[in-house]
Amino acid sequence: MTKPKMILMMGGQGVGKGTHARRLIARDGYGYVETGAILRALPPESHIAQIMARGELVPDSDLYDLIAGAINESGDIILDGFPRTLPQAKWLVKNYADKFDIRVIYMNVPEDVMLARIEKRIREGGGRADDADAAVVRRRLDSFWKITMPAIEWLRTAPGIKFADVDVSDENPDTNFARIYGALS
Repeated sequence: MTKPKMILMMGGQGVGKGTHARRLIARDGYGYVETGAILRALPPESHIAQIMARGELVPDSDLYDLIAGAINESGDIILDGFPRTLPQAKWLVKNYADKFDIRVIYMNVPEDVMLARIEKRIREGGGRADDADAAVVRRRLDSFWKITMPAIEWLRTAPGIKFADVDVSDENPDTNFARIYGALS
């Protein structure tokens, strides 16, 4: 029996994770778990919402419960925004590698391209509210390099994981999508 696919969309800010995830969903009907949307949808009185309101990080144990509750083990799925840390990556592989064909799409883009894309989102009136704050953007990028990159590097060689390092720095999003789609084939 073929296991369903679990695609991990990973990369820094501005690489197009959400954009390309939506294109994959439209093309192939994947389920979609967007961690940020799950967290934002929690009632304000919830334990996790109160943690976030204080500006604190949500403990991994709480994230694991949310992610586990959102994953439908019977179909192909895309995870966007999880895992972000090495412990999260190890938890995911430990708990789901036997149930899913896990494929990592590392959307590899130089930092100067990430910054240019974030600036473009701001000019075009899109993006996140904190994109407009240069200090916050810098902290998010620093966090990506220090916290998420070790998870990506571990997943690169994790047993049983299919890892694709995909250059998505082309200005044409269709070219980048073709590279991502090709990496999944």
